[in-house]
This record gives sequence, structure tokens and C-alpha cells, in this order.
Amino acid sequence: MSSPLPPPHVVFFPFPAQGHVNSMLKLAELMILSLPSDLEIRATFVNTEHNHHRLLQCSDVASRFASHPTFRFKTISDGLPLELPRTEEQLLKMFEYLKLTARDVVREVTVPGTCIIADGFLNFLINAGEETGTPVVMFHAIGACAFWTYFCIPRLIEAGELPIRGNEELNRTITTIPGMEGRLRCRDLPPLWRVANPFDSLLDFGTTQIRDAPKARGLIINTFDALEGPILGHIQAHCHNIYTVGPLNAHLRSRLLATKAASRYFLNSLLEEDRSCLEWLDKQPPRSVVYVSFGSIAVLKGEELMEYEIVAELKASTITMDRGCIVDWAPQEEVLAHPAIGGFLTHSGWNSTMESITAGVPMLCWPYFADQHPNSRFVSEFLGVGLDMKDMCDRTIVERMINDLMVDKRDELQSSAAEKVRLAREAVIEGGSSWVNLDSLIEDIRKMTVGKQ
Repeated sequence: MSSPLPPPHVVFFPFPAQGHVNSMLKLAELMILSLPSDLEIRATFVNTEHNHHRLLQCSDVASRFASHPTFRFKTISDGLPLELPRTEEQLLKMFEYLKLTARDVVREVTVPGTCIIADGFLNFLINAGEETGTPVVMFHAIGACAFWTYFCIPRLIEAGELPIRGNEELNRTITTIPGMEGRLRCRDLPPLWRVANPFDSLLDFGTTQIRDAPKARGLIINTFDALEGPILGHIQAHCHNIYTVGPLNAHLRSRLLATKAASRYFLNSLLEEDRSCLEWLDKQPPRSVVYVSFGSIAVLKGEELMEYEIVAELKASTITMDRGCIVDWAPQEEVLAHPAIGGFLTHSGWNSTMESITAGVPMLCWPYFADQHPNSRFVSEFLGVGLDMKDMCDRTIVERMINDLMVDKRDELQSSAAEKVRLAREAVIEGGSSWVNLDSLIEDIRKMTVGKQ
């Protein structure tokens, strides 16, 4: 009699940045919570030594995952000294180091029955998986709209819409992205595309990461069908097996409720959260406060910070800012869910966008880099749940936009946001699109790994 096959082994491999680690951990925990009764999986989460140290210091992952005996963390180097801050300037260095060492890491963690879920910006893991005969599914921490925009870079270059030839072209309309014709402007593309040379290394970097997506066995996206359905249809023409399983934060809470467990917020932060802001919010009137956060990477210059001083100077008749509360890092999901929050001034990172949509909070979008620029346009022009404020703005513009967010356009934005909350909740309940897609992902991973035992 042959021995029973070992359970599938899933390796989660995020890009080493706060937003990517956070969303990949949510996906890992979501999959573990959602396993059918007849299936067990072994799970390995690959984390850099620097990030893992911070994660253990600032979150409860050690105690949370201790209840899952088949889950383990695997730490690796990112090629930088542990004490060096991981700023935007270091991201490319970490990427290049991980690219050089990926094959060795994959060989080390691969056992019979392994499937790798790789961050969408670690495309070199597809080749590393091919060399070891390991199926690779890509997980994108960006939305479908941003993914499709990146995917269409070659089309834009061929059509002469890239490169952007100067600031005078920033308001030029982009016409050759299928499904988005005439809805994006040059200024809505990532800033690294604002180059004169179509062979620029950063432009090529953005192209390469997305170009290889069709080679993967599947594509997981933190979105839901009712939010980005038309764009997902275009992506499906190029990529195998798309699994929309978001919003991850709401989906996790829904699965917990289904298992009769207490719903909670999931702390996966690499930065220590200051919860004192929640006590301050308890004292504020409903929907009177603008929450301001620009993520874990953006570094604002002096002239940009000057524009935010206008927030403190606005009249109390506009928003309640006669008193404010400043913390280094806030428990964002809980802040957004607080009844005192009336708007979110955000960098438009995709995690923040999805958390704001889930909470029903309208956004004022001031993107910093990467996918944040198409995200902010998507929020305003496609979804109608926020306002788009790009590039350098003077105080007059900032004041006007905040007044629109909190007063003049408040009812319109709140109504649209409430509709998106309803759609998000429908997606993550049992039988909803994201619930069904996650079950399909788990079953497909089981099938992928059976032949690899």
C-alpha cells in the first residue's frame, strides 16, 4: 500500500515593503481560515530578516499564527544592513538582491507538493519556479485598473502615447488602453513614465514586472468583480485563471464570522501603531474629521508639507480642526471605521483605497508614486467615491478640495461610497464572487500540487 500524499505546501513570497507584506499576510491567513474540512496545507511565509524583526515587534502575528501548527516563517536577507532604514531609494537595491538569490531560496523552501504565491513585482520567481518544476501563482497588491495600465505600456509606446515629452503634455488624454479610452490623462500615469526615452530603465522595469504575468499559473488580485469587472474582462484575455478575492480585510472578517469566531482587525504592521488617536476620535462629532495618511514610504518635501498647514487653518465651520491629533502611525482600519471620520486625505495606495471603500469613507487623493496615480483617477472618475488632486497644489486648491470633500460634494460622495460598501459586502459573504473565487483558488492549488508529490 502506498503512503498517503503529504498535504500541499504553499510558499508566500511578498515584496519586502509594508503594504505588500500586510496584504500577503492577509491572503495567507484568509486561505488558512478557508480550507475545506478535508484539506490541510503546509504554509511557509518568506520574509526578510529586517521586516520580520519589525513585524514581531509591532504586530500580533506570532500569537495569531501559533494557532496554525502547519504555518511557519522563513527569514532571508534583503542584501542591506539590518540597521539601514528601508526607504524608497532602497527598494530597487532590495529587488536586485532578491532577484540574484531567488533560485537558491526557492530550492531551499521547495518540497514535494509545493506551490509558490509570489508578489506580482517579483516576476523572476516565475522562472525560478519553472527551473524547479514548481507552479507559481502571482498575487498583485495593486488593483486591476493599475495592473492593466502597466500591462499596456508596450501598446502605449507603439502608439506613440509614451514617452511623455514634457509637463505641457500632462493633461493629454490617453486613448489606446482598452476599456479606459479617453479616461486617463498623462498625469494619471505613474511618474516614472514621465521620461523622454522609451528605453528608460525605470520604464522598462515597470513593463517587465507585469509583462510576465501571463506565464504564471494564475493571478490573484485584491479587488472584487463588481468594482473592476470591465477591466478584469480585458485582463482575462491575456492571463490564466484570475482570482479576485478582495477586499481582503472585509473577506477575512467575513470568514471569521462564518466559523463563529469573533470578528477583528488584523495587525500586520511593520510600524508601531499609536492607538491614542482612537480616544481623540471618540470626542469628535460624527463625520467631522479628515484622516490624513500618506503610507509607509512617501517622504514629503518641505514645500509639500506647507500645503498641509492649511488644514489646521480651516474654519471650524468647514471641518473640526480647531484641535487635531498627530501620531506616527495609526491603526488605519479602525480609524476609517470610526464614526467621526468624514473623509480620507490619502496617497492612494491600493490597500488604503480598498480599506476606505470597505469603510465607506470618501477620499481626497494626492498620489505620490507608482500605481497611486492611476488609482486616484480610478477613485474619482470610475467609482465616484473621491476627488483627484495630483502633483503640486497650492493652499487655495487644497482648501477648496477639502471643502468639496467635507461640504459641497459630501452627500454625493457619501451616497456613492455607501453603494460600494454594499457591493463589497456582497462579494465576501458566502456565495459572493470573492468567496467563490477563493474557494476555487484553494481547489486549483490542490490540483496543481497533486502531480508534484
